Amino acid sequence: MGKQVMGKQVMGKQTTGKRPIYLDCHATTPVDPRVVEAMVPFFTEHFGNPASLTHAYGWEAEAAVTQARATLAAAIHASPEEIIFTSGATEANNLAIKGIAEACLSRGRHLITVQTEHSAVLDPCKYLESLGFEVTYLPVQPDGLVDLDLLEKAFRDDTVLVSIMAANNEIGVLQPLAEIGARCRERGVFFHSDAAQAIGKIPLDVQAMPVDLLSLTAHKVYGPKGTGALYVRRRPRVPLAAQLHGGGHERGLRSGTLYPPQIVGFAKAVELGLAEMAAEGDRLLTLRQHLWEGLQSLGGLHLNGHASQRLPGNLNVSFEGVDGQALLLGLRSVVALSSGAACSTASTAPSPVLKALGRDDDLAYASLRFGLGRFTTAEEIDQVVAAVVATVQALRPVAP
Repeated sequence: MGKQVMGKQVMGKQTTGKRPIYLDCHATTPVDPRVVEAMVPFFTEHFGNPASLTHAYGWEAEAAVTQARATLAAAIHASPEEIIFTSGATEANNLAIKGIAEACLSRGRHLITVQTEHSAVLDPCKYLESLGFEVTYLPVQPDGLVDLDLLEKAFRDDTVLVSIMAANNEIGVLQPLAEIGARCRERGVFFHSDAAQAIGKIPLDVQAMPVDLLSLTAHKVYGPKGTGALYVRRRPRVPLAAQLHGGGHERGLRSGTLYPPQIVGFAKAVELGLAEMAAEGDRLLTLRQHLWEGLQSLGGLHLNGHASQRLPGNLNVSFEGVDGQALLLGLRSVVALSSGAACSTASTAPSPVLKALGRDDDLAYASLRFGLGRFTTAEEIDQVVAAVVATVQALRPVAP
């Protein structure tokens, strides 16, 4: 049976009564109503193609895209011409990694990344390996942070790119981008960072870090799905080979008709995130600490990732003596969360991020990623604590 517009069945899954509390904000976030309000006129009234520069409809759309580009650039201390719109961070990562590799073929074929990166970074690297490139996958320390000494040792004369994410999508760890960027700059190696989880949540400054390429997306910061951007430094110029051809949009780096409603929504979402960052960060830290303290009565807990150098809305915990699948099943009617990256939920393997931290298979399977967000309340945290404690206590005596 398919989706019924007025019914209770969606994609074969029965939904009855009250919906579960949403704590999966690393997978995606709801679109903020203020973002929707900004987007609506560009679906129906200002619907022009921003590439149509011979009439008012196109001018209106082009002006909106220009303003959005300026907003996003200011958010990361870049210039508007350095923002290339994409369909999301996955495309931005592919454009950055493959684009640098292709543009720098004569210079070298070695890249450096980290074992805990998102698959949208790891998979392009594996693809390049199949073409003859060499990739060094750095391990992380037990707290999830990169060992800068190992990074130093990994550089080679033919290294062309380092790609290390700003904020991890599973354990929320914030990597030391400024220190990494400085080391790359000393050696003339381009530095890319996947900042999908970071934009609008922590300060980002591509000049201070310094970062040469930065991937962004809207749907992790209460904007629409299907839109993102890649920052590409112009001074000094970063050579980049386009991965999509046809039309010459975005200075020839990313062809395809731009989608003004999404782009306007993206910019509005980032604008709101920056304006509310300090207060929201403090609020989420308080809620996260309340959640962590509420779970302490269980014992046998393992915090995954650095205790403080992490996103304020992230808590990733492994539970001893519990079957991971049974834990998720026992909680799904109360709280919507996950045990790892949303893009990897079809996999039966334990989280490679948690394995990289040194967790054994049992602990990696019995882990929960709590993603708190803008609409999470203290009352909801209390309900989640009660549900998790009760579920773990019920499962522990019968765990295999």
